[in-house]
Amino acid sequence: MYDLHTHTILSDGEMLPSELVRRMAVIGYTTVAITDHVDTSNVVPVVETLLGVRESARLFGVRLLCGVEITHVPPAQIAVVARQARDAGADIVVVHGETTVEPVAPGTNHAACACAEVNVLAHPGLVTREDAKLAQENGIALEITSRGGHNRTNGHVVRMAREVSCQLVVDSDAHAPHDLLDRTAKENVAVGAGLTGDEVASIISLNIERFLRS
Repeated sequence: MYDLHTHTILSDGEMLPSELVRRMAVIGYTTVAITDHVDTSNVVPVVETLLGVRESARLFGVRLLCGVEITHVPPAQIAVVARQARDAGADIVVVHGETTVEPVAPGTNHAACACAEVNVLAHPGLVTREDAKLAQENGIALEITSRGGHNRTNGHVVRMAREVSCQLVVDSDAHAPHDLLDRTAKENVAVGAGLTGDEVASIISLNIERFLRS
């Protein structure tokens, strides 16, 4: 299993990176992205700190993707921060999308979907068909999330992704131990968002290596 969106004490999470990785290893994860919140003030040190945890993750049997979630950054700066993350060594770049429960700047979804450095648009709220199509063209996945509040628009995200054949991922957006999803919980989130059994199986077994290369 994979989770491409998690948080630690490097931003607003409760766990050390190594604790998060260990807990996820125990419930069956083999690929985990730690994507703490960043903006222009902390993007480089967050990535550099996570790189130091990679060996610990390997010893727990987990492939750690050192990443970031670009959060509440003005849309015009998203590409700049994404490039800074990549230059610092980030494996994955997530953007905090226009969830309906936070004051994310309008245009964030579009800026993320237009950025070649971005891999996942997290909890994109009422994402437009046009932005979903742009994400599809740029190999960016739209996220189905289990996080309370952010998950209110999961059904809409599924509908937009289906219309334009955009890749979906199912993530926890975990901040604390109780947020982590075992396989059954992950499948329930996906089915609850309106995905079919075949769609769920395909999304949950996504080849992350190939996805990131795309």
